[in-house]
Amino acid sequence: MMAGYYKSIFFLAAAACLGEGIEMLVNMILARELGSHGLGLYMSILPTVFLIVLLASFELPVSISKLIAEREDRYHRNILYHAITVTVIFTVVLFLAGTVLIPFIPVFNSYHPYIRWLVLLLIPIISFTSVARGYFMGRQQMGRIAVSNFLRKLVQLAALFILFRLFDFDAQASLLVAIGTFIGSELITFLYLFYLFMIQFQHIKSMPFSNLNRKTVRKNLMAVSIPTTSMRLFSAFTGAIQPFLIKAALEHSGLTETLATEHFGMLMGIAASIGFFPAFIAHSLLIVLIPGVSKTHAENNYQNLQKMLQQVMKLTLVYGTAAVAVFYFFAPQLTGLFFKSDTSAIYLQLLWPYFLFHYFIIPLQGFLLGLDLIKEAFYHVIWSHIVSFAIIFWLGSMPEWRMDGVIIGLNTGAVLLCLMHYLTVCKKIGLSFFMRGIVPKTLER
Repeated sequence: MMAGYYKSIFFLAAAACLGEGIEMLVNMILARELGSHGLGLYMSILPTVFLIVLLASFELPVSISKLIAEREDRYHRNILYHAITVTVIFTVVLFLAGTVLIPFIPVFNSYHPYIRWLVLLLIPIISFTSVARGYFMGRQQMGRIAVSNFLRKLVQLAALFILFRLFDFDAQASLLVAIGTFIGSELITFLYLFYLFMIQFQHIKSMPFSNLNRKTVRKNLMAVSIPTTSMRLFSAFTGAIQPFLIKAALEHSGLTETLATEHFGMLMGIAASIGFFPAFIAHSLLIVLIPGVSKTHAENNYQNLQKMLQQVMKLTLVYGTAAVAVFYFFAPQLTGLFFKSDTSAIYLQLLWPYFLFHYFIIPLQGFLLGLDLIKEAFYHVIWSHIVSFAIIFWLGSMPEWRMDGVIIGLNTGAVLLCLMHYLTVCKKIGLSFFMRGIVPKTLER
């Protein structure tokens, strides 16, 4: 069983590695074409776009993959029928709500007027892609997920390269192109995954099947989607306001709005882009762990859960420490790939705890979701953001701290969230803090 997981992780990680390399090229193009101020504006609007993406997905990849992994093949046809019905209803309601509300969202006022309507198109695209993604995750068909992730990055890079090579845009139009290529790449991913899904669905329809009660299926889907979406929504909401909180703190410390935006662009557009590059391994683990842990937990196989956690932690420690060491000692050379900036190199060095602990946080969230500890995960996210934001504004507003204070707040939040996740998972599956002293399987479900 573990060999199958490793194979899935390898496929996802290999494709994600290529994808992250492409993502670096995308960010280099954006940094050079948009400049430090334009990059800051792009990074400021991106969390809001991700917030809409999150709402549109309704965390269906997680809930569908869990249900598919936990149920026998003969139930899959019925599960998918109900999942598609829920998706259609949800998409229509959200699209109508978005049509009414998006014109009044003030964050779009500083950008090209077409951007808000392009973002609206993401709702049906993401919603139906989520059904296909959830099914393939639950079936452990990670090759298709891997190809779709890689394809999305490749399309975005090609579109940016061609458009900026052939045409000259002003600052506002350049931002429109940047957002438009992102949305266009999501459309290509939808077409690819949904085409494969329809082929698979026709095959499922020809096989013997058993029905599940409609109310039971929807209840199981909602039991995962609603709390998980709430958690992701909170994270996305805090991610959307984080740029404005950081810039407000910096302005309060005495920096101008332009300088505050530039520093934020160097922090998130350059340092964070480099620092989160190795996180493709963590995300690959997350995708595999959600259905894998769900199935193992449903079988009450705590010994395998313990082994999975130990192996994931060891793997993360090995690649994570190597990655942050490279970032720390080669920061000037890495940030110089974007544009010459000693400041962004310093930010990259100071943020090493933020990156390292996030490499652990991501797969640990996979364990929490698979173990039905969604409520606990949500509480952890809330507390870590409260502490992190308080420190960011408190220290970031001080003239003697400024960006150093912001970075301390980010690092503190990551360490706190990682420890809360880890201790909760260890307690649930019967391991000590140092992953020793395995207890008997008389564990509370």
